[in-house]
Amino acid sequence: MVVRQHRSKGGVRAVCALAVVGVMAATAGCSAGGGGAPAVADERGGADSLDAVHRAAAVLAGTVSGTGTAAVAAPDSSAVAGTAEVLTSMETAAGGTRVTIRGRGTYDFRNRTGRLTVVLPEDAAGEDEHRPITELLAPGALYMMNRGAGVPADKWVRVDTTTLKDGNLVTGGVTDPMAAAELLRGARQVTYVEKTVLAGVAVRHYRGTADIGLAAREAAPGSRGALAAAAKGFSKVTVPFDAYLDEQGRLRKVRHRFSFANKGPAVEVVSTTLLYGFGVPVSVRLPDGRDIYTGQIRQE
Repeated sequence: MVVRQHRSKGGVRAVCALAVVGVMAATAGCSAGGGGAPAVADERGGADSLDAVHRAAAVLAGTVSGTGTAAVAAPDSSAVAGTAEVLTSMETAAGGTRVTIRGRGTYDFRNRTGRLTVVLPEDAAGEDEHRPITELLAPGALYMMNRGAGVPADKWVRVDTTTLKDGNLVTGGVTDPMAAAELLRGARQVTYVEKTVLAGVAVRHYRGTADIGLAAREAAPGSRGALAAAAKGFSKVTVPFDAYLDEQGRLRKVRHRFSFANKGPAVEVVSTTLLYGFGVPVSVRLPDGRDIYTGQIRQE
């Protein structure tokens, strides 16, 4: 994620654009929140709050049940998520200007693969209109079509997410849904807020902070590399979050708040992932080598 400024009739305004090269120019200044804190849970939720949040990723992958107080092997039932439809938004604030990138698609939590269509805000790519970007998500990799920046329209760009300073938490304009859930494995401080209704579904709202380094150590192998890169790339590794879990322990919504220093004003990023339609068919075919662009990518 880069933030650049350009001049128009309305003066200088900040806009955000997707970046593949030089994602986090000021690595030492990257911040994902405040300092670390010992693991605690609010008395209204007790230790179960922390446990429920820690299990969110495993419940989505179907490796444990989301019900009860202990993590147990998940039975073959509707409690297992496996796949879901996804809505995402990434709001970036810099210098008093806010822009939002939105995404929509499907994701397979067992295979950690997904397909999303990402829509940039008007003029975010330096032009009045921009074709939606297709993103394919896979363990350790991000593929993008309609990337722009000199990339042919019929070619994919492949990014090794384990080499990105932010581990692709913000680079693609979308936080990988599995990475968003895996971050919760690093929760150190969790407060049970309330029971509420989200899109007609009863959910429990939890609020807390997650440690990226801890999440990387606890994450499943497919997510570990990217999160480990993020833990090294951010100067402060704690991320404030709000998580909403349904009665079966499935993550329905999660909002993370990232912040980092870039050239110019400080950048605040709020990334939200909404999950619904569990069990939807998901088919992701990764591009062949001949379809991947290997030329130089113009800096935005």
